[in-house]
Amino acid sequence: MSDNHSAALEAVDEERRDFIHVATIAAAAGGAGLVAYPLIDQMNAAGDTKAASSLEVDVSKIPAGGEIRVLIGGKPFFLRHRTENEIAEADNAVLADLRDPETDADRLAPLPDGSLNPAILVTSGSCTHLGCVPVGPAQGNVGDYGGWDCPCHGSHYDTSGRIRKGPAPTNLPIPNYEYVTASVVKISL
Repeated sequence: MSDNHSAALEAVDEERRDFIHVATIAAAAGGAGLVAYPLIDQMNAAGDTKAASSLEVDVSKIPAGGEIRVLIGGKPFFLRHRTENEIAEADNAVLADLRDPETDADRLAPLPDGSLNPAILVTSGSCTHLGCVPVGPAQGNVGDYGGWDCPCHGSHYDTSGRIRKGPAPTNLPIPNYEYVTASVVKISL
């Protein structure tokens, strides 16, 4: 055989070898992905767990001045239908006097049309100090600021769930929630 023919065969063999290497690596990566997917997917939450991590509530059933408490995933949440007086108290709070300054409007989710409904307040029901469940107007105890009072260590929250007195460092958190309709709120963990 001539040297040219032999060199051409070697070039073909090198291209073939490179192709075989790339194909082998691609097949190995694909196989590893097929093996890894079920192992990783089994760590996702089950369907019943996902269903238990959200709740839709018809807030039109809550009377003015009333409150309902719900548990989602074992965590308490408050849904309060505030009176005009409670809304005015929340709006008139001096932000400079608040330990964790937030306007009342910042603590509300928009309705489907983009407007705010200040009458409905949705908050976490766990005190930000040590996780106790505060009592509030629905239990006949409004604390020093018309909102919630934590019986464990004396934290007082106003009508917007903002910390005003006591050891709690921050406001009652606002959960992930949205208005599905003008009267139905969906809270999600």
